[in-house]
Amino acid sequence: MKKETKEPKEAKTEKKDNALKTLTKSSVWDLQENDVFRLLETAAKDSELRENLRHYTDIIRSAFMVEELNDDDKNSDLRFTKQGYKVSTVKTGGESKITLAVKKRPIMRVTDLTYENIRHITAAKLIEVLERNFGGGWDSLSQSIQDIIESGFDISTTTLPKDRLHKKGGMYEKKVADGYEVLEVAKGTWVEAIFAKLKPETIKPRVKYDNYSSDEDDEDADVEIEDTYNSPDDDDIEIEEPDDDEINENNYRTTFVIDTDPDEDAESLSDYIADE
Repeated sequence: MKKETKEPKEAKTEKKDNALKTLTKSSVWDLQENDVFRLLETAAKDSELRENLRHYTDIIRSAFMVEELNDDDKNSDLRFTKQGYKVSTVKTGGESKITLAVKKRPIMRVTDLTYENIRHITAAKLIEVLERNFGGGWDSLSQSIQDIIESGFDISTTTLPKDRLHKKGGMYEKKVADGYEVLEVAKGTWVEAIFAKLKPETIKPRVKYDNYSSDEDDEDADVEIEDTYNSPDDDDIEIEEPDDDEINENNYRTTFVIDTDPDEDAESLSDYIADE
């Protein structure tokens, strides 16, 4: 029987810290409400993370609705729970605690779609959203919404008479067999079919720059030597000093830096969980 090895407590803490430090407005859509509670609690207890707490809460709020509840209001938990929120108490260090209600922002309308969340829904969910908002077909969507959808999905459309759309061996049958979800929009006796399929993740290639650290590498490298034989020496170049009389507002410039006051440090997690 294989003995189960427990992960050191330090490693678990480091994972939580890294999860928060690497959080983006795209990856936050992979989280669930319970994950948010754990991350906020981790940030509140860590001095380094607490310095950037406003940044983290802004990212979380882009995908979640977060409300601080009044502990004196006994009915608030039930009220938010009925609305689909998850309610939990988060430790903010020492004896301090706050009660939060957290709910992922729903994607119900095409206007809820963003470049950050478009790859975090399925093709079936996209069809559901389109069906709820459609009327005039694909072209009825604004160009900006089309661009967002096509950044995450392969989209193609066809408009045919109703009796020809499902013709055996036709485009409809081939697309469905290839894994596309379909939305049919009636247009009188014709039907527009909109096909959607999630695009595969693409990995951007990294350019590797080789450093020549040995004589052998230098000999193998195809290096072009610049011909400077006919170029004038530095000593031969005459530098013309500016004439004070010619200096004016068009040829004189000075640059200086204006320092801005840094944001005040947050005293607690509750400073960032205010009602929107």
